[in-house]
Amino acid sequence: MADLSLGMLTLAYRPFLDPLDLHDVWFWLLVPLAVLIAVAYKAVRVPDMGQYWKQTALFSGQIILGVVGLFIAAIIVLNYVLPAWT
Repeated sequence: MADLSLGMLTLAYRPFLDPLDLHDVWFWLLVPLAVLIAVAYKAVRVPDMGQYWKQTALFSGQIILGVVGLFIAAIIVLNYVLPAWT
């Protein structure tokens, strides 16, 4: 490490200081996030492990539909309801 210059060290990726620019594709990250949340939640809450994957898939779908529904509601409010009040 002694042969690396200071300029080379500052080019390193710093995840908390330089986050990835994924603003245009954030919606693709919704699916793995919903699945991972459902897997963790249902691992604790499902009473019968025979129904685990069915319950996980159902809960993942509910999370995705809920977020998409909130997105649509926000678009309607921000683009149609609020401009009508001004």
